[in-house]
Amino acid sequence: MNRLSAVAKKTINEIIDRYQNEETPLMLILSDIQKEYGYIPLEVQEIVSERTGIPVAEIYGVVSFYSYFSLNPKGKYVIGVCLGTACYVKGSQQVIDKFSEILNIKPGETSEDGLFTLDALRCIGACGIAPAVSINGKVYSKVSVNQVQEIINSYREAAR
Repeated sequence: MNRLSAVAKKTINEIIDRYQNEETPLMLILSDIQKEYGYIPLEVQEIVSERTGIPVAEIYGVVSFYSYFSLNPKGKYVIGVCLGTACYVKGSQQVIDKFSEILNIKPGETSEDGLFTLDALRCIGACGIAPAVSINGKVYSKVSVNQVQEIINSYREAAR
């Protein structure tokens, strides 16, 4: 617990305090922590456990089960490639493979420079524009393998 700053611990405790009168506060607490920090490491789960009495194993189970939550920091740009049926049939597996190759990461990982996290999504409800890619909420339609490098370059340029 030595890695978290005093300010971070104070913020986490304030989040927990918001929900002390809730009968089942865990999802609310974790959601607010995820929004605040972008991930929920074990150290934070231990604080939540101490304060709520919920076992760390149960908290970890929730954090690792729901794709909204992350155990690791995400990149500045989170690339989500839809692998739902419509997108998959239209070539999304090749698209995610190309992102993976260029960024040298697997789905669920973050690039060494901290710019990109690659996620495989099950369905984003964009079947009519398959294959679809989402980057920080911006949806790209009918993405081809040939567009991947250009998309990455545009975000790298914007990050400079």
